[in-house]
Amino acid sequence: MARRKCHTLKLITYLCVVCVSLDLLLTFLTNMESEGVTDTAPTEATAENKENSTDKAAFGELPNFRKKISAPLPKTFWQTGVRSQGLWNDLQEDVDMHFNPILRPKNDTSQYEDRVFTKLVMNQSFSKISNFTNTNDEEQLPRMLQDFVHNMQRRDYPVLIQPRGVCGAGAQEETEFPLLLLAIKSIVSNFKGRQAIRNSWGRTGWASGGGGGGYVRRIFLLGTSSEQQNINLAESLQSESSLYGDILQWDFKDTAFNQTLKDVLFWRWSSLFCEGTQFVFSGDDNVFVNVPKMVTYLQEQLKSPRAEEKMKNFIVGKVVQKEAKYFFPDSFYQGTFPVFVDTVGLVYSGHLTQRLNQISRRVHLFPIDNIYLGMCLLRLKVDPVHHPTFLKSGSSESYLKDICVYHKIMVVETPNHRDLGKIWARLNSTQSQCS
Repeated sequence: MARRKCHTLKLITYLCVVCVSLDLLLTFLTNMESEGVTDTAPTEATAENKENSTDKAAFGELPNFRKKISAPLPKTFWQTGVRSQGLWNDLQEDVDMHFNPILRPKNDTSQYEDRVFTKLVMNQSFSKISNFTNTNDEEQLPRMLQDFVHNMQRRDYPVLIQPRGVCGAGAQEETEFPLLLLAIKSIVSNFKGRQAIRNSWGRTGWASGGGGGGYVRRIFLLGTSSEQQNINLAESLQSESSLYGDILQWDFKDTAFNQTLKDVLFWRWSSLFCEGTQFVFSGDDNVFVNVPKMVTYLQEQLKSPRAEEKMKNFIVGKVVQKEAKYFFPDSFYQGTFPVFVDTVGLVYSGHLTQRLNQISRRVHLFPIDNIYLGMCLLRLKVDPVHHPTFLKSGSSESYLKDICVYHKIMVVETPNHRDLGKIWARLNSTQSQCS
């Protein structure tokens, strides 16, 4: 037993001596390397040394990755209280903070002493935002944008003219909910344009399409204009409404920057009066719509797999992904624009209409309607579908040379409303030739 213990002690002593020797040797070699001294001077460069020399000649001295490189630490990991210089961005940031408790700082009252509004009402509606304050840069904004800023918190405009039907003009005896509601943006003075649509592609009632058909309703969305102060023009609009029952007019000034209001107010109105409508076409009064082709396409969507689930997010049109051509001063808006659908003509589901109505209460009005729609879709996490038959523009003269061209498209701009009747007549007369 004693002999075994002695043998063990000798073994431990031997191992300790070896470890100490190796440690001293490693220390010596490290010091020699740091001083640039080697124990032997090679008389001939190895292949690896030649390669390193070539690299140094080509790229300079290579870094020594064995040395520790420390990156400078940021002073703060998350900067709070940093505000954008854009008025719209500041307004929307306050709204996003209000509806996202996770993002709300614990002591936000001290960081937002100059907040644009003080509270949201219990129903969380933008239409009653109070205590709106102007920015110092407001006077530098273009006059048209100043007018928009002064009224961008308002959404409670009264209805001046209401459609005769429950959900726009339509057939007197409909046996089912409308398949398609044509919601067309117009202005008071463009009676001829509205009349051309009524007599061509905007006809109401049953519309046939491949694989079925559906009922179509029609409504024109209008604001007011300075011309409406003319008593004769106001009376003419009332007479037009009494005759056709397809006018929906609100008491706000109809300008280029107020087209967003038409969308927001229409979404609210449609959610109240058009709950059963399956699809909505939204477009301007200077377009041509191939309604039979659109009805066929929409019926196909309803018959596709998981159609009910798809209808929650369904929107189709000309999707614009590149940087938009619109420009706003940095004092009003900063940042890029979201992917959007060109509002010259697009189609979305009735289900999505209700969702847009809800989310629009949380998004401040923006001067461009298609950009605003893109902002709402982004918050709903909805990706619009691009369809090549939705065209931004086209020359009617060149299009009329091809008798079948309008059978191939769904929506296209028309430079002159006088061409709508010709296009519609040719579309119907060439069905057999172009089918």
